[in-house]
Amino acid sequence: MTPPGEPRSTWSAPPLGRAAPNLGVLALATLALFWGYNWVVMKIGLRYSQPFTFAALRTFLGALVLLGLLALLRRPLRPKAIALTCAIGLLQTTGFVGLIMWALASGGAARTSVLVYTMPFWLLLMAWVVLSERLGRLQWVAVGLAFGGLILVLSPWRLHGMFSSLLAVGAGFLWAASAVVAKILQKRREVDLLSLTAWQMLLGSVPLIVIALVTSTGPPVWSASFIWALAYNVVLANALAWFLWLYALRVLSAGSAGLGTLATPVVGVAAAWIQLGERPSPAETIGMALIVGALGVVMLAQAVAGRRPLPESAQL
Repeated sequence: MTPPGEPRSTWSAPPLGRAAPNLGVLALATLALFWGYNWVVMKIGLRYSQPFTFAALRTFLGALVLLGLLALLRRPLRPKAIALTCAIGLLQTTGFVGLIMWALASGGAARTSVLVYTMPFWLLLMAWVVLSERLGRLQWVAVGLAFGGLILVLSPWRLHGMFSSLLAVGAGFLWAASAVVAKILQKRREVDLLSLTAWQMLLGSVPLIVIALVTSTGPPVWSASFIWALAYNVVLANALAWFLWLYALRVLSAGSAGLGTLATPVVGVAAAWIQLGERPSPAETIGMALIVGALGVVMLAQAVAGRRPLPESAQL
C-alpha cells in the first residue's frame, strides 16, 4: 500500500496486466506507420515553409488539439511535475523536432529518417547508466543486427551531406535523453499520459516559436499540399503519435521501446523511394533488411518475456 500523501508510481503494475506489453508493441507498430510516412509528408511541407516555422506550427497546434481533448474528456488540465515535463518538452519537442526539420531542409528524407534512429543505441547506453536496465541475449542480438544495418545506411566513408547527417544523429540523441527523463517521471509520479503529452508539447513549442520568429524571412505558402502536410503532422505524427510513444515507454523497458522504433526508418525509406524517387543504394538496402531483422528479434524477445510468470505485484 502507498502511504497517504505520497505519489504512487504506475510503473511496477501497468494497468492492463499481461496485455500491456502486447499493446505496447502494437503502439510501436502503429508509430512505425505514422512516423515512417511522415518523413515524406515533412519533406513535402518544407517546400512551402521554412523548417522552424513548420516545426513551431506542428507542435503548437498539436498541443492545442490535445488540450482541447483533455477539456472535452473533462480531465484535469493542470500539469504535474512541471520541471520534468518541461525537460521532456525541451528535449523531445524543441530539440528533437527542431533538429529533424533543420536536417530535412538540407538532406534527403530517406537518409535523415534512418540516421535519427540511432536513438535506440543512445537510449540503451543511457538506460544502462541511469535506469540500471539490462538486456537479454535476444535483445543484444537485435542491437548487433540494427547497428550493422545503420552503419550500412549511414555509410560513414562518404562525406556528402555530413552536416544534415550530424543534425539527424543529434536529434536521435535528444530523443533518447527525453525518453530517459520520461521513464524517471513515470516512476516517480502517477501521470496522465494524455496530459503529459499535451504539456510537454506545448512547453517545447515555445522556444520553436521564438526561433521561427527570429529566423523567418516570410510566412508559409498556404497551399492545399501544405495544409494537408500540416494537418497530418498535427493530428497523427504529433498528438496521437507522441501519446502512443509515451504509452509504449510506460509498459515496456526503455531499451525494448527504443529498439521497437527501428521499423520506422524502413517505412520512411520505402515511402521516400516510392513517392520522392529517393532510391536506396545496395548497401542501404542490406542495412534496412538487417534493421527489419532486428525488429523481429525484439518482438520475439518480447513474446518470450510475456510467457514468463508475472510477479504478484504485477498481476490483476
